Amino acid sequence: MDIARVRDWIAGYERAWRTPGVEPLAELFSVDASYLQGPYRDPVVGLSAIARMWEAERDGPGEVFTMTSEVVAVDGDVGVARIEVHYGEPPGRAEFRDLWIMRFDADGRCTSFEEWPFAPPR
Repeated sequence: MDIARVRDWIAGYERAWRTPGVEPLAELFSVDASYLQGPYRDPVVGLSAIARMWEAERDGPGEVFTMTSEVVAVDGDVGVARIEVHYGEPPGRAEFRDLWIMRFDADGRCTSFEEWPFAPPR
């Protein structure tokens, strides 16, 4: 992996979040991928389970949000990115600053996704 490929993967993730259905997930995640939504949560394992979680977690493809990202490291098949998301219109309903740790296979699909979400105190 390199920085450009990790950036492209993150852009694909955002496009998939904004797209109806879950078909784009097959381009992003391997069939046996694991997706950890937080450091103390149980991983969601397998593309089908990730798809079910995906649909349950988002408000739908029309959900209003802005997302920015910065790839901070790539080492072999692992990429690390800082992500900032602001939900709502006007922005401010919710916001998160996350760290994503992603491991990729030779085809550029994510085999292991680990999210460290941080929200401001309320």
